[in-house]
Amino acid sequence: MRILLITPPMTQLNAPYGATPQLAGFLRMQGWNVQQADLGLELALRLFSAGFLTQLETHIRKRPGINQHSSAIRHFLRHAATYRATVDAVVRHLQGKDSTLAYRIASRTFLPEGPRFAYLRAFETVSDPDARRRGGNPRSEVFGTLSIQDQARHLAGLYLDDLADAIRDGADRRFALARFGESLALKGELLPLARAVRARGTLVDEELDALAKDCLEHHQPNLVAITVPFPGALYGTLRLAHRFKTLHSDLPIAIGGGFVSTELRRLEDPRLFDFVDYVILDDGEEPLRRLAERIATGRKRPRLLRTFFRHAGRVRWRTDRSARDPRHDEIGTPTYAGLPLRDYLSLFEMLNPMIRLWSDGRWNRLQLAHGCYWKRCAFCDTTLPQISRFSPASPATLVRRINAMIEETGQQGFHFVDEAAPPALLSRLSEQLLRHRIPIVWWGNVRFEKAFTPRLVRRLAKAGCVAVTAGIETPVNRLLRLLNKGFDLAQVVRAASAFSQAGILVHAYLMYGVPTQTIQETVDGLEFVRQLFQYRLVHSAYWHRYTLTAHSAMARRPARYGIRSLLRPSGTFTINDIPFQADDDENTIRMLGEGLRRATYNYMHGIGWENPIPFWFAAKVPAPTMRPDFVETILGRHC
Repeated sequence: MRILLITPPMTQLNAPYGATPQLAGFLRMQGWNVQQADLGLELALRLFSAGFLTQLETHIRKRPGINQHSSAIRHFLRHAATYRATVDAVVRHLQGKDSTLAYRIASRTFLPEGPRFAYLRAFETVSDPDARRRGGNPRSEVFGTLSIQDQARHLAGLYLDDLADAIRDGADRRFALARFGESLALKGELLPLARAVRARGTLVDEELDALAKDCLEHHQPNLVAITVPFPGALYGTLRLAHRFKTLHSDLPIAIGGGFVSTELRRLEDPRLFDFVDYVILDDGEEPLRRLAERIATGRKRPRLLRTFFRHAGRVRWRTDRSARDPRHDEIGTPTYAGLPLRDYLSLFEMLNPMIRLWSDGRWNRLQLAHGCYWKRCAFCDTTLPQISRFSPASPATLVRRINAMIEETGQQGFHFVDEAAPPALLSRLSEQLLRHRIPIVWWGNVRFEKAFTPRLVRRLAKAGCVAVTAGIETPVNRLLRLLNKGFDLAQVVRAASAFSQAGILVHAYLMYGVPTQTIQETVDGLEFVRQLFQYRLVHSAYWHRYTLTAHSAMARRPARYGIRSLLRPSGTFTINDIPFQADDDENTIRMLGEGLRRATYNYMHGIGWENPIPFWFAAKVPAPTMRPDFVETILGRHC
């Protein structure tokens, strides 16, 4: 019995996504023969190759009407020969297999610089006006004191982004490095997605189909399980499954993961099972073990757990209410066995030191605790087991897992992928890491808790913490209380200051367009964020547009949160985001979002703090009422 666990296109290119290593570790501990494949990485390596770029150029030149106004296409065609000559070397460099190429890349004369390089040119200063004419290179202030290796990796990342744009505009409008076919998954209906999967393939689809064939021939599985963590992975998943079924109609295929567990809880459309056989919700360890045992023995025992399937043309649901999911201490150590760790690409797409962590470095992904210890935020999917069932592992167990993963991968870097890492657990784990002299580098998501005192944070830094992400959400005290965040702005300042003073980078998640949020509150929120950047308390931030989700407290009691009525979702296949009516004007919200993002992008590059807040918005907004010394005052009291 061979079980094949697959990560589909597209997730991440710098390190394996954490789902299949975790499932593989559990199933291997149970004695199963488990293999893994990251077809997102393998597809990217096929697309970013001289052979594929030759096909792409031929395809575009035979169709002169394709996106004739696309700057990405025009640039690609002008420099196609150079792209073919350099792409394989650039990929090897980003894989860490040819570090010496950095000197040529950093010279700014080796790679064709397309539209994605435009922002660099905006920062360039030329000390010698004739430098360009003589073949010299203008100095880019934005690089600052970056090493040659970091400059090269950033330039190589922009180069791949240009190629990805050319692939999108010239071969497949659905293609993106992290959102392949995402719009199809977000339509809410299965039919457009099914038609696209069955349609004659694009150049990208042809590569994916060939990859599916090679994968089956290599692994020869008896059961395939594909994780679907994001909407941008659903199209690739179904394309793979369709190809698998074409080649081997009796091969059982199961899907699960974060997107499935969130969006398909009300699955009613039996046509999904034209592509897959089983849909598993929530934690996959025990459901997959039971499914594998049934397939291996040909019996109807053990009972399926949290699983949809089709029978007699209808969607059926089976679960075992007496079943117990394994505690987090019992799920085993994630394993990367079988994954090509040396082939992942470390990208440095944005120069901000915090943002680069998401795409740069081969992080071992490890979860300290299942679920969220707070689980009270009104906007969050707190009714889902992935949030509501809190189960921490012991520090001793975590240390054993960390040591085992270092031994297997040779990598000391860890990304703790918790909903929110508990401060007490981080404290005890740090003590263990220091006591046993385990020199790891790690980062993860936290809450701005009062427990994160300067003393505790210094211990975390000494134990290897280099960065944290945390949700402020709505930086206004009234809204923080409404959303039940459990802290106020003063506490945000104190916690962020503790991390920053300890040399730990801080990224803040922010939210706009929340029901009842006024323009004045939005402006005041940006002023607070400006002050956080000004005093180096946060190093990066991102504004998300508020979305009402079906599994949140706000959906259960909408009137309490200023929502007048819930509307029927547009589709019946994927159901999570719920349209609603409130008193907010959509055009105003859109204008505010653009201004918030514009201001924060500049703050992350260390510029624009001196501009008045209304400067960033396209329409007239009021001046902030928050005191310009709010953060300074809190810091004074804190000190």
